[in-house]
Amino acid sequence: MESLQEIGAQLGQELEKALPRWVEACVRKIYEASGGEWHQQIADETMDAGVKCAKDLMQELTNLFAADVEQQSPNPMSVLRKAALYPTEVLVRNEVPPLQRDEYAELTFPQDIYDLTPTAFLEFGQRCHELGITWGAAKAHAHFARRREVES
Repeated sequence: MESLQEIGAQLGQELEKALPRWVEACVRKIYEASGGEWHQQIADETMDAGVKCAKDLMQELTNLFAADVEQQSPNPMSVLRKAALYPTEVLVRNEVPPLQRDEYAELTFPQDIYDLTPTAFLEFGQRCHELGITWGAAKAHAHFARRREVES
């Protein structure tokens, strides 16, 4: 069985590729739904935001995946939820009006005015979804194995 760190490294590699694509998909969806026509300037801004998102979040994810199971208090999705900031900044700069959101979304994610906060690895692609589930199972296994060692 692969170690938690190995699975985390694989998940990190997939997320590093997926984050820029996710940022672009978010911006394009909201921008075009608001009536904007996709053009080179917004494409360039979006690409830059996607690269910055991957760069900024990957350091935190890399540290998380490399850490001992007992030191992994945040989880990858808590880090990935920060990704919503990057497409939001592009949309705000381009004067796209905020979306109407439900009360729960407004209370839980007040800064996410376009309702972009990712809720599952699947939003980053099938491979990220599979590795995310595998990583979660490996973390649970490592945690319970550690507890059994301590109790023995």
